[in-house]
Amino acid sequence: MKAAVSSLVVLAVACGGSSSSSNPDATSGVDAPGGGDSGGSADANPDGPSSSGRTIFVIPMENQDQVKIIGNTTDAPYINNTLLATYASASNFQDELSNGIPSEPHYVWMESGANKFSDTTFSTDADPSSTNSTKETNHIVTQLATAKISWMSYQEGITSNTCPVSSTGYYAAKHDPFVFFQDVVGKPPSSKNAYCSAHHKSIADLSGDLKNSAVASYNFITPSLCNDMHGASGCPQGTTNAENIQAGDTWLKNNLQPIIDYALAHDGYVFITWDEGS
Repeated sequence: MKAAVSSLVVLAVACGGSSSSSNPDATSGVDAPGGGDSGGSADANPDGPSSSGRTIFVIPMENQDQVKIIGNTTDAPYINNTLLATYASASNFQDELSNGIPSEPHYVWMESGANKFSDTTFSTDADPSSTNSTKETNHIVTQLATAKISWMSYQEGITSNTCPVSSTGYYAAKHDPFVFFQDVVGKPPSSKNAYCSAHHKSIADLSGDLKNSAVASYNFITPSLCNDMHGASGCPQGTTNAENIQAGDTWLKNNLQPIIDYALAHDGYVFITWDEGS
């Protein structure tokens, strides 16, 4: 599968004042990055009080160039008639990696600004392993944790508070960049790693976290292969590209408004980006 980050970004911007920490009362019983592989429960904000009142949501969609989205009111009416009509879009991003490189290196790049490290080079869509993971610590969520700024990965198709190092069903580990960093998942990457588990939830939990003001300062939200416009065998929408776009547009229509509402109330930003641009 080809992939390229940031061919199209739709940006929902809140202009409200800053807010207090997303979960100021939370305390963490989970080790910092690099902690062991033991299991354990997690607080809503496992990094503890945040030094930032701003809330960021990143939602990566898949496999569509901007010319297949912008202006396509037939297959993407919500994106065009609501999001693009209301919020800002940016279309001048340049990808450092070629279209011939699959998704995973692009997602790793989105987290770290690189796909080549001293111990490994990400070039495939393979699940995390001892050899397909890196000891690199210079990446976003570790920088956030060091600064006591909370973060969470919401993945559709996983069980909350587990470390999803293995693809299953319509959850693809290649679209969850954090599971490729050993200071998050351990070495070897483990489904029982407590730190990773504390920072992964099912998208099904997002609604409640929004209502309870329990979301982190930085939130990475990945729809399943059936809902991110990627498509996969067995998905209910069918197999055509138009059907995949329609499914993703419907998912955004059904799920995005509460996220936007929260962002508007908490000095927040919502970024929606598409893979595979030209």
